[in-house]
Amino acid sequence: MKVIRARDYNQMCSFAAHFVAREVRNRPEMVLGLATGRTMQGFYREVVERHRAGAVSFARVRTFNLDEYVNLDSNHPASFHSFMRWNFVEQVDLPPENANIPDGNSDRLLDASAKYEADIRAAGGIDLQVLGIGRNGHIAFNEPGSSLTSRTRVKRLSPETILANTPDFGDPESVPRYVITMGIGTVMEARFVLLLASGSSKSRAVEQMIEGPLTAQCPASILQMHPHAFVVVDEAAATRLNQTYETVEEILADPYEEYFWEGA
Repeated sequence: MKVIRARDYNQMCSFAAHFVAREVRNRPEMVLGLATGRTMQGFYREVVERHRAGAVSFARVRTFNLDEYVNLDSNHPASFHSFMRWNFVEQVDLPPENANIPDGNSDRLLDASAKYEADIRAAGGIDLQVLGIGRNGHIAFNEPGSSLTSRTRVKRLSPETILANTPDFGDPESVPRYVITMGIGTVMEARFVLLLASGSSKSRAVEQMIEGPLTAQCPASILQMHPHAFVVVDEAAATRLNQTYETVEEILADPYEEYFWEGA
C-alpha cells in the first residue's frame, strides 16, 4: 500500500483525477470501478474539467459502480444512479449504456447480484477501482464484520452508516436499511485500487486501515494485501498516521513518476 498526502481536499481530488485521467489515456478501453459519496464530488468535478479541456475521453470506457440502495427509485435525488448522472455520466462522453450500477429495485436481488458479478467478469474485470472509506472502515457498503472474500450481495447498513447518510435523506428513518454492494473479494480483484479519504472524521478509519491489523472489523484493512493499492489522504485525514508517506508535490515533481504507480 502506498500512501500519498495532499495538503487539502482540493489537492487530493486534483491528484486523484490526474491519476485516473492518466490511466484512461494509457488504456482507452479500460474498465473503471467508481464510487459515490460526498468525498467523491470534488474528484468528479476535477475529472470533468480534464475531459472538457480535452485531456481525457471516456468514449470507450466501461464503468461499474460499487453499490446502490435497495428499493429506492433510481430517480430519487439520493440514489447513486442520480449521483452518477449528475456528477459524471452526463458531464463526459461516456456512453450511458457503458455505465453499470447495481439494480437495487430488482424483484430478484440475489439474481441481480450474481448478474452484476458475471457482467464484471464478462468485461474482463475491473482495471482501476476508485474507493472511499466510511468512518467505521467500510469500503463500498461492506460494513465491519463483512467477509473479506465476499461478492456482490445485499447488505444491511449499520446504525453508524445510516446516521452518516442521513443528510442525503433529511432524517434517519428515511434512509434505506439495505443496499446491494460489491463485495470485498470483488474489489480486491481490481488491478489497481485508488482510495480517497478526507477530513478529521475519517482519521481513525484511515489509521486502522493503514497501520492497524488486517481484520474484518475494519474492512478497508484488506487493502494492505493488494499489490497495487494507493491511498490519497488530505492532512486532516492523515493526522493519526505514524508511518512515512509521500506528498503530492514529491510525486508530481519526480521525472520518473510512472514508476511510482508500478506497485504498492
